[in-house]
Amino acid sequence: MQQAQNWAHLKFKGRFYTLLVAAIEKENVAFYAAPDGATVRIAPRTAYEPDALVAPLPMPDDTALEIPNPVIVVEVLSPGSVKRDLADKVVGYFKVVSVAHYLVLDPVEKEIIWHRRGKGGGLATPEVLSEGTIRLDPPGIEISVQDIFGPR
Repeated sequence: MQQAQNWAHLKFKGRFYTLLVAAIEKENVAFYAAPDGATVRIAPRTAYEPDALVAPLPMPDDTALEIPNPVIVVEVLSPGSVKRDLADKVVGYFKVVSVAHYLVLDPVEKEIIWHRRGKGGGLATPEVLSEGTIRLDPPGIEISVQDIFGPR
């Protein structure tokens, strides 16, 4: 049985998904956002369901169960998922060639932990953001940290 999600977790998932949609529309880039429930295949017997993701158009067929080419994957940290989100999923998501950014939102600390591919395809040093704007390229969108968490 899957653990129930607290209100903060649900609220931040929804807020971030909405911000992704708005940023994609504002920049008019050829990408779409998907909410919680979209599945990303990591290995033949392993798949994750991020709290949100962004992938290039076209959208998959309505009967698709997996998103094969996410560029951004997002998880909202919860007490029961710290090790998995900050260690296991970093390794797992970056096995997917298309993943350029893995964002972990921490609603308690009001921070984004930003993992991304560096030059040459390896992982860059993670960055922790508690203010300012995050520029995600690809796909070429920006999101304000304050819009995610509210004022500090």
